[in-house]
Amino acid sequence: MDRLLVGIVFLVGFAGLLFQRDLIKKVIALSIINSALVTLFILLGSRAGSEAPILREGRLDIVDPLVQALMLTAIVVGICITALALVLSYALYRSYGTTDTREIERLISEQEEQQ
Repeated sequence: MDRLLVGIVFLVGFAGLLFQRDLIKKVIALSIINSALVTLFILLGSRAGSEAPILREGRLDIVDPLVQALMLTAIVVGICITALALVLSYALYRSYGTTDTREIERLISEQEEQQ
């Protein structure tokens, strides 16, 4: 059931990425996809064991801490990508006066035809 919910959240983000024309909404969709993937990895990594990874003799049923460490890195990278995408969206808005991808493509093609 947990994986199904994470899959639905991933598909919502993917649909937003495909069907939205606004750049800001596309950046939000990318953030949703990132959150769904991080949640899935943490969910699957936590099922490996039931004990905290504290050194005790004879304990083999521990949670793998590598998954959590990698997901912290993925969260930081996701935040950096989101910030960069927002800055690039703002630069496009300042240049073309819109965040609509089709309108930006039309304006770029008009500029290329004039040159």
